[in-house]
Amino acid sequence: MTFYFTGIRSFPKLWKSNSYLGLSSSHSYLSLFLKDCYGIRNQEKCFSVKTMSAQNTKAMNLLIAKARCVRKLDESSNKQVSADSSHMFAAGAAKKRSQMNPSSKDPVLPPVENIIQLPTKPLNSEEWDKLKEEFKEKANFENWIILQMVKCHSSLDVAKSVLAWVAAKNSGIVGYDLLVKYLYLCVFHKQTSEIIDVYEIMKARYKRLESGAYTLLMRGLIYTDRWREALLLLEDLKKVMIPSKKNYDDCIQGALFHQDVNVAWNLYQELLSHDIVPMLETLKAFFDFGKDMKDDQYSNKLHNILLYLRNNQLYPGESFAHSIKTWFESIPGEQWKGQFTTIQQSGQCLGCGKTVESIHLSSEEYEFLKEKIMRDVIDGGDQYKKTTPQELKRFQNFVKYHPPFDVVIDGLNVAKMFPKARESQVLLNVVSHLAKQNLQVLVLGRKHMLTQNSRWRRVEMEKMQKQASFFFADNISEDDPFLLYATLHSGNHCKFITKDLMRDHKACLPDAKTQRLFFKWQQGHQLAIVSKHPGAKITFQHILSYDTVVQTTGDSWHIPYDDDLVERYSYEVPTKWLCLHRKT
Repeated sequence: MTFYFTGIRSFPKLWKSNSYLGLSSSHSYLSLFLKDCYGIRNQEKCFSVKTMSAQNTKAMNLLIAKARCVRKLDESSNKQVSADSSHMFAAGAAKKRSQMNPSSKDPVLPPVENIIQLPTKPLNSEEWDKLKEEFKEKANFENWIILQMVKCHSSLDVAKSVLAWVAAKNSGIVGYDLLVKYLYLCVFHKQTSEIIDVYEIMKARYKRLESGAYTLLMRGLIYTDRWREALLLLEDLKKVMIPSKKNYDDCIQGALFHQDVNVAWNLYQELLSHDIVPMLETLKAFFDFGKDMKDDQYSNKLHNILLYLRNNQLYPGESFAHSIKTWFESIPGEQWKGQFTTIQQSGQCLGCGKTVESIHLSSEEYEFLKEKIMRDVIDGGDQYKKTTPQELKRFQNFVKYHPPFDVVIDGLNVAKMFPKARESQVLLNVVSHLAKQNLQVLVLGRKHMLTQNSRWRRVEMEKMQKQASFFFADNISEDDPFLLYATLHSGNHCKFITKDLMRDHKACLPDAKTQRLFFKWQQGHQLAIVSKHPGAKITFQHILSYDTVVQTTGDSWHIPYDDDLVERYSYEVPTKWLCLHRKT
């Protein structure tokens, strides 16, 4: 899509007065009017372009020289995150494990790119032509250079000089993509007058825009007096697609900024009706808005947001946690007191002394989860791609005629814990350790483990088979369905050992409630071995005794939150808590 730049004066006169193009050294202001190339509509909308004097030739030559010398750059970065994690699902634990066991592969370096030192001041036509010649290998230099400006957040004046240069050498035509990228810079720099000018141009020329332009315009308009027009853009967008969580966030933030709380709540409910998980910044904005407010209806809505975090296992960041604390403490007449703390291994809060919810499932929850996993993961999952109904039936009969197990081991997974050690010896150490505690142990293995070789010694396998029950599946079979079946069939007391975090199987579950129960069960039943070298004493990380979710007793709230300094993976849980209690 293209635009014509037309003016009150003829093109030769208009561009003659433009010092961007090196034809005049004086400062001037222009009104550039856009007209679509097919002349379908006659309305003319303008935005201002402030022209600057031409830069001296010496400075321009220096810029070109730098561009020549800096064509290639090797970049590498190292991130180091330390975390004192006490269990395998603690925030930062995975990062710490990866640092303790670095990959033997050579690091992959980022691709080498041609680098340009972007202008810091507007250039005239001759200077842009010269710079383009230096980068003539670029198929579309104009789009490429403004994209670099977007990435580097260049000043608007420099970006405007690109638009003026393009318009001058293309009979007043400027591409749609260039205009949208310019709009991005306007939004980034919060230049509301420029945003409104571009908005007027687009509104006059097009009945529909692509989603990126809608997003930029909504974001740019929300803090202006014309913020309600962002809501109209949202309605336009809904005619062709479901808006994104960021689109809703922009409009909700705008409504709250302009004190229209009813519009904000309506948009929030609409967002939830689309099964969109809101941005945490959106939820934080409602708490910030409610500070010092005595309004029971508003308070109930904020409580519902906290329960939404609980039911969807979402965790606020530090800033959001501070907003929650500030809101509670600001409620007139309620005397809430908050503090940031941790939870002991016993489940006792170090702040208030109360014990938080147990990680262990109730009998009703356990039976519900067991039925769902049997149906959706084991019976209805995709395990038959790597096993057969006959083999699964053979395993079910095997479990049926054995007493309930205390521990189920993924044999291959555990055996490969130390890559340089003999696998049968590693597995033997673990099995022997558990057998000495008189535990009923099941080891899930593969048939190839019974073949004598350098990795699997027959004498060690025979010794293990005297200490534990073994089930050997076909070599192509998937272990996880067998492990889940045996563990769940044995009862709520049974634990399992594997390094596999079961994310694929959690994803097979049909709804958020079942996935949350599965993760809760997993945290309370999965054992992780922490021995650091073969032959060392077998030790396990402790299993959490408490559930890491938002929880309340009415006169208290306990809210786990993300530490800004710790990188938490999606299958990990925070270790920091906000404790809130009401004074009596």
